Amino acid sequence: MYAIVNIAGQQFKVAKDQHLFVHRLQGDEGASIEFDNVLLAANGSDFKVGADALKGAKVSAKIVSHLKGDKVIVFKKKRRKGYKKRNGHRQQFTKIEITGISLK
Repeated sequence: MYAIVNIAGQQFKVAKDQHLFVHRLQGDEGASIEFDNVLLAANGSDFKVGADALKGAKVSAKIVSHLKGDKVIVFKKKRRKGYKKRNGHRQQFTKIEITGISLK
């Protein structure tokens, strides 16, 4: 069984006991969270699709840890002008574990 769920503005295909890295979520490590914006659920060849979201469907997860992603370097340059600008960024992520998918 798997589901497509909207988490923090992004769509993910999730299954039970799967680990995901999503944009930073509010909550402590070890806390349980639920996502109710389930767009599609499939069990074998049985598909359920909602117009916007499935009514009563939920995906439950547990926050494993909060961490930072790899550093991304942004380098800007204009040739022959002496203009160079270097900037870096590390995205904040939350690692979650999917504990269950329920359809009602």
